[in-house]
Amino acid sequence: MKQNHPDVSVRRQCSLLSLARSSLYYHPRGESAENLRFMGIIDKQFLETPWYGSRQMARHMQREGHKCGRHRVRRLMRLMRLVPIYQEPRTSQKHPEHKIYPYLLRGLAITRPNQVWCTDITYIPMRRGFLYLVAIMDWHSRKVLSWRLSNTMDAGF
Repeated sequence: MKQNHPDVSVRRQCSLLSLARSSLYYHPRGESAENLRFMGIIDKQFLETPWYGSRQMARHMQREGHKCGRHRVRRLMRLMRLVPIYQEPRTSQKHPEHKIYPYLLRGLAITRPNQVWCTDITYIPMRRGFLYLVAIMDWHSRKVLSWRLSNTMDAGF
């Protein structure tokens, strides 16, 4: 691109290159000195506590006296590619001593309501752990017959 070309205007050059003229004049700005200082603080704290996400990191910075909101911390952590580590829920790991039961519905034609009921458990992630949503449904109509929300898997129905 030559901005002061005598034969081809800037508009024509951008059109030939399929560029928007505004992108020709765009100059990216770097991070401010304050953001660089915050990034250093975040990086240092993240090395000590790699399980801190943006919320905990923002709370830590506010306790230390820095005026920095959660969304700013989140943006800076993404920019630095910092991803907190945390333990994933182990919801589908079978125990080697547990008995494997046969599938009794194999080959059964389900043709009417109340012939077969089924249950489903959904894990709903919360700030500190999970909530468990249990539903009992009719297999034929898919209607929810009953449901319960609990903070433990041990709760009775």
